[in-house]
Amino acid sequence: MTIQAVVFKMKRNKIIDGCIRDKLKQHKYCIAFHEAGHAAAIYLNNKARNLPPIFFQIIFKDISESPDYNRSAYQSTADDSVARVEGGRLIQSLPFTVDGMAHKLIEQNEAITPLVKDYLIAYEADIINLLVGPLAEAKYVYNRDDELFNHTLVNLKSLKNYGGDSDLALVREYVESFSKCKKLQDAKMDEMFGLACEFISDASNWKAITKLADFILKSNKNIISCEEVASVLA
Repeated sequence: MTIQAVVFKMKRNKIIDGCIRDKLKQHKYCIAFHEAGHAAAIYLNNKARNLPPIFFQIIFKDISESPDYNRSAYQSTADDSVARVEGGRLIQSLPFTVDGMAHKLIEQNEAITPLVKDYLIAYEADIINLLVGPLAEAKYVYNRDDELFNHTLVNLKSLKNYGGDSDLALVREYVESFSKCKKLQDAKMDEMFGLACEFISDASNWKAITKLADFILKSNKNIISCEEVASVLA
């Protein structure tokens, strides 16, 4: 091999390594904004709805710098994901039908109406908090690329392109438990997506998500507690 060929090979390797590092950096930013979206929503959205504080933590696995690393790894199941929020859901066990349960309970005992309303508020908050994660990642990507972000461009189906596969699967479980009627399920999904978009579009919420994402990137921790999240967002 000639000296010229060796030099060319070295330059090519540097370019490839540089591309890998740049993609890895962008991937880390996407993950940071995704998880910051979930965590900020759990903290701020629940607080705005007068819901009780709930335990959660953000867990990260080390991201390989190998060129064979596949971005889809963190879009798979929660157990195999590179990053996830552990805890943070107010509704631990979904009833067969939320809508039916609510009407039945209120018909049997009107005094229980406030409790049913609180349950429905918590139920909706969980859905919104799940959707805010991939929406935050999508907004970061759009802002990074100097493109206009709005929910007419980023719809529910497109959230799978922003690490939202597992989030959407959980949301689907929630709406399927809301009613047996597919039309009502879709209407509920659209309603919750609209509220999640409103959360993301709020300037103070987006500022909080960005602040938390910056903290995640700078801290380089494998676990970030809900107390740390509260401290950053306070």
